[in-house]
Formats: sequence, structure tokens, C-alpha cells
Amino acid sequence: METDIRLVLSSGGARGLAQIGVIQSLEEHGFRIRSVSGSSIGALIGGLYAMNKLHEYTEWIKTLDKTAVWGLIDFALTGKGLIKGEKVFDKMKTFIPDMNIEDMNIPFVAVSTDILNKKEIVFDHGSFYEAVRASIAIPALITPFHHLDTILVDGGVLNPVPFDHVKPVKNSLLVAINLYGLSEVQTSHAVQAEDIPADDDKNNSVFIKLLLKIIHTSDKKSLGYISLLSNISTVMLTRIARLSIDLHKPDIVINVPCDSAGTFEFYKAEELIALGKKLGEEAIVTYLNK
Repeated sequence: METDIRLVLSSGGARGLAQIGVIQSLEEHGFRIRSVSGSSIGALIGGLYAMNKLHEYTEWIKTLDKTAVWGLIDFALTGKGLIKGEKVFDKMKTFIPDMNIEDMNIPFVAVSTDILNKKEIVFDHGSFYEAVRASIAIPALITPFHHLDTILVDGGVLNPVPFDHVKPVKNSLLVAINLYGLSEVQTSHAVQAEDIPADDDKNNSVFIKLLLKIIHTSDKKSLGYISLLSNISTVMLTRIARLSIDLHKPDIVINVPCDSAGTFEFYKAEELIALGKKLGEEAIVTYLNK
């Protein structure tokens, strides 16, 4: 028998790919997703699901190795962020056309943060890609998104697990995927210069390698720029996520360890999707056996 659910997807960088595996487990157990909300990577995965394009994205992301992932990163030469975040979406548009949110198969909401007015901005209509681009703008890493008369950044800043924005569905369960679960094994996600693909423009290649010395370090006792920001944000968002879960009391929570992948480790897609499927299976069995 199918069970209707409202699904809430959290922010959390590349480890958000685990949400794909969780969704697969939910569907295999007869749970029918009738409404979805998401912040940051959760907005991307949730929107793709709502427009019935998650399979296409999954097949593509699984083909990317480390070199391909870094090849999709477009470094910015401004003081607003290190990455423009346009190249990857341009690539996705070649096989997943844009769609207005109001035309999707199920209700979908993407959450972003209005940094000027210190409030949440909810996208429930308009361009999918614009909504997601605003929602994934990690402060100091990905350049902000200019929207109307304000500036938007990552939805996870204020609401990493956006329970309060998922559209209501009568007689449905509330299910959340939390990407700020307890750590399992402490790992270093430092990126080395040799991980970056060769660039035909020697000046650009030199710039990128110099930039890496600033933003990363392989010294476990010394955090690079991105590592420092990532660790600080994870500490804060873990606490916010836990408080939000305690407040909204979802019927099922799937906790993905916060150290299961670094922010940009999308080349671990196969591993992360498998992890999500395993964690989803465990959480669902626990719920069904109550």
C-alpha cells in the first residue's frame, strides 16, 4: 500500500547526493512523495525530482570523476565569492531544460536567504534554475544571486532543513533528510594542485594553483580557507538542524553523517547514493517496525 509523504531536503554540499539514494529507498517501500521543499543542494535534488528529471541528473553525475568536477567549476575574479556557479548549470541545461516551478508534477519550494533584509526568500514559482542558483550560493564561496532589489545567498544560512515551507498534503507523513548527522570518521577533504585539470591558458592555470594554496591545505593541523569556512558552518548548521528537527518532529528522519563528503566532492556520487540508500532503508525499517 502506498503512503503519501511530504519530503524535506537539507543543505549540505556534495553529500546531498545521498538524498538520491534515500528517495530510491522511499519509493521502493511504497512511499509516494507528494510535496517537497529544499535548501541549497536539497533544492536542486528536490526540484529535479518534482520535474521528473532526477534520473537524468543521477546518470550524468555518476559519470563525473574528480577532473570533470573541477572542470565544471568557474572561478570568479571578484570579491563576492570564489566561484561563479554558472558553468555547471549551463551544462545541465543541455540535457535538462528549465521549467517553471508552478508547472512541476508536485508542489516544490526552494529556500534562499535575503542577506540584506535578513530573512528567508521562498521560491514557489518562476524559473527552477534561478531558484536553485539563489539557494546554493554558499557565502564567500559561490557568488550571491541578485534578485529584484536584493541579494540572495544559500538557503541553509537561516533554514538548513526547511520544514516550515513544504506544502501541506492531507493525511501524509513528514519525512526529512538531514545532512548534518553525527560524524562517523573524521577525514580530510583537502584538494591538491594535481587534482585540478590542466588549463590551456597558462596564466589561468597558475592563478588557480595559487588560489588553491590560499583556500586549502593538506596539513590536518591547519585549516585552509574553505576548510575553515566549512567547519564553522557545519558546527552552526548542525545545531540549527537539530533544533528544527526537535521542533517539527518529523515521522521519519534520515541522518547522513556530516563528514561523509566534502562540499565539492561530487565525484563520489556512486558512493554517496549507495550510502543514502542504505541509511534510508535502515530508517524506513525502523519506522515500519514501531
